[in-house]
Amino acid sequence: MKYLATFTLSLVLSVVQAQNWKPQQTATEKGIYTAYDQVTLLDSTSVTVQPNGSGSFSICKAVKVQSPKGAIANRIIKYDYDPLTAYARFKKATIYRTTGEKENIDLTTACDYAAPARAIYWGARQIMLEVGQLQPGDIIEYEIEKKGFTYALLGGNDVDESRFIPPMRGQFYDIVPFWSTGNAPTLRKVYKVSVPMDKEMQFQFYQGECASSMRYEGGRKSYTFTMTDIMPFRSEPNMVDLFDAAPKLMMSSTPQWKDKSLWFNKVNEDYGSFEALPEAQKKVDELIKGKKTEMEKIAVLTHWVADNIRYAGISMGKGEGYTLHNTRMNYTDRCGVCKDIAGTLISFLRMAGFEAYPAMTMAGSRVESIPADHFNHCVAVVKLSNGTYMPLDPTWVPFCRELWSSAEQQQNYLPGIPEGSDLCLTPVSAPENHFVRIFADNKLNENGTLTGKFTITAEGQSDSNIRRIFTLGWQSEWKNSLESQLLNVSPKARLISVDYGKDPKNYQASNISITFRYQIPDYAVKGKNELLVKPMVMNNLYSQVMTFLRINTDIPERKYGFKDGCSRLVELNENLQIPKGYRLTEEKADNIKSPAADFKGSIVQNKDKIVISETLALKKRVYEPNDWDGFRSAINAYKEQGDYLILKK
Repeated sequence: MKYLATFTLSLVLSVVQAQNWKPQQTATEKGIYTAYDQVTLLDSTSVTVQPNGSGSFSICKAVKVQSPKGAIANRIIKYDYDPLTAYARFKKATIYRTTGEKENIDLTTACDYAAPARAIYWGARQIMLEVGQLQPGDIIEYEIEKKGFTYALLGGNDVDESRFIPPMRGQFYDIVPFWSTGNAPTLRKVYKVSVPMDKEMQFQFYQGECASSMRYEGGRKSYTFTMTDIMPFRSEPNMVDLFDAAPKLMMSSTPQWKDKSLWFNKVNEDYGSFEALPEAQKKVDELIKGKKTEMEKIAVLTHWVADNIRYAGISMGKGEGYTLHNTRMNYTDRCGVCKDIAGTLISFLRMAGFEAYPAMTMAGSRVESIPADHFNHCVAVVKLSNGTYMPLDPTWVPFCRELWSSAEQQQNYLPGIPEGSDLCLTPVSAPENHFVRIFADNKLNENGTLTGKFTITAEGQSDSNIRRIFTLGWQSEWKNSLESQLLNVSPKARLISVDYGKDPKNYQASNISITFRYQIPDYAVKGKNELLVKPMVMNNLYSQVMTFLRINTDIPERKYGFKDGCSRLVELNENLQIPKGYRLTEEKADNIKSPAADFKGSIVQNKDKIVISETLALKKRVYEPNDWDGFRSAINAYKEQGDYLILKK
């Protein structure tokens, strides 16, 4: 009864607060707000936290429709939740018409259904309420009641309220975006948390400012955070995640990350996630037989797990979230999500005599120092003979020569180790670890036909990208796929032969190396006593590896950080024999260095040959805004070297 009274009080307070959107309504009738399709007058969340960490949420929102487009966008209200750890329902919904009428929406028409999903099917649900036809000037106000916690951490199949208690019992955290997206500013956003007097909370507001307070109310501590006049966030192409750029609040009652690390370790050890299995032990012994060094053993186990445990996100009952399924389930099913793949590797490493543990990470954005659980991915760590822990990610390295995917460099992770750990960060991987090299030897005749060969070699992430057709594609499609690389250069290209080595599927044996022989009629554009020709190595060849070309370098400056697929070294060399009597009208040379990227390139004529040499080093995956000038200058210089060459007779 005490809990019910507290919950009811919270809802009453939030409903009273929700009426505070009315003063904001007049502000939309003038100034900058009239240009928007819709305006959020109030976005308010009130949370009452119980001693066990469970939270009761009241989410209130009032939206004013300002155009037909805004009316269409708001005719249906949707809200996602996970039934393993929470429930959600519409508490009320009202339309305030421009005519002055007040229309209460029948909540019995609300739907509760399985949420649309892709790749991971864990039973997430969505509530939906059809508002119906709206007109510009109408205001829709609604309230959603939610109970539980945010993420599906350690769900069971209980039907009682124990499922609402977070797995780290007694702890509460939340991550609250304070930004607006699309074509909808927010006039006022409020987030309020009420906690027991003996529960300590720490918080920090990132990438902006808000009004904040802490008050003693009814024998509890109440934290309130407010922002006004939140204009739509203007994103930049290829920028870092919104959580790393836009205003956000992070709160947690957990004192430090080490506490979470210790808890994460104990949860899985108590559950028996990594207990040995005889049939799995047999496979481990088979794999490490003849392997002498620790790195040889770690590599063979990581690659086997990465290549043989299929990614399939289906609910498998108890053990979702922070608890990793046991060895028997993972090895028998040979499928699962990241934690199941990482868990299999941990079990394999332990059966091979290593100390190995799970780790949590956030693929895509930063994890802050406030220990609010901003994680979406599970990996592994193994203790080396020198006492250090090495991160491993079998989920991201199928058929990849790496053990930790460098598409995840500069990424935070938290190991669940017996001694506890602070938040860690994966290092930058040197560009030369991911080189792609193309060397071409071509001959151009006076009719514009190009004949020649080129060899492409690669390593690391570049190797994985180029090799994908061999490791994931049908062998009958190999030649067609390789021919398409030449057709990207010219639709008239003819592949004469291709040599892709003895077994390109065997990625562990050596880095990829493929040699093409070809002829391209009319490759050069003919003019009167002149030929226009592009360097073949820079003409849309293997563009899928050159991810940096997808970044718009016309933007003069950046406000936020930006990302590429991976650090990378690109080396392009071409010897182009030209018809006798032709001269290159303009030789080129450039040399740019910066902390973000280096470029060195030249195009010169040596007798009847044009010698093209280009080297681009991209030094990070995640860049700061002040890296933009150096990165942009290097990429633009690279692009300029790929322009048409003019040969005159």
